[in-house]
Amino acid sequence: MNVKQNIGLRIKELRELNNLSQKELSFAADLDRSYIASIENGQRNVSIVNIEKIAIALKVNLKIFFDAKTFENSTTS
Repeated sequence: MNVKQNIGLRIKELRELNNLSQKELSFAADLDRSYIASIENGQRNVSIVNIEKIAIALKVNLKIFFDAKTFENSTTS
């Protein structure tokens, strides 16, 4: 699995733990819902600035966001 897919899975995991829809997350992060969907599907190369917006909306800091088993076997493709 590549890093884009891992980031998408992590966002989806945290979003679901917070019982948020993609629409609710996109509103809280001030991003478009279709953008959130494309990140979750591993189709977007998301910037660190937008990862931070999403993490804030999910009420986690970046250390917690990236400190997950999801990223242990990430490749760069």
